[in-house]
Amino acid sequence: MSERISNPSGKMHFMLWSTPPRTTFPQDMTNEERSIMMQHIAYWTDKQNQGIALVFGPVRNPASPHGLAIIEVENEAQVPQLIAEDPAVIAGIMTTEFHPMLATLPK
Repeated sequence: MSERISNPSGKMHFMLWSTPPRTTFPQDMTNEERSIMMQHIAYWTDKQNQGIALVFGPVRNPASPHGLAIIEVENEAQVPQLIAEDPAVIAGIMTTEFHPMLATLPK
């Protein structure tokens, strides 16, 4: 099944997985890291308001904390740019990988 068939709008979906610098990061962020994470949240909130980020947030897995987002874009070329402009990625405190997704959305 192709993305175009599964999504009549023609938009593509991707899962983003962001990894912090250490497993204890949610508990022991420095003030500087916390400030950058607030910028990170503001960045993705803006993308959500634009209809790009459908859902995003921290996954509270003690053994492997990470961030997760599901995004909707016109084409795959947009994804690396969105990641590159993330303040947490710019600051080097998050690394983010992405994978295409055949999303089923509510009607």
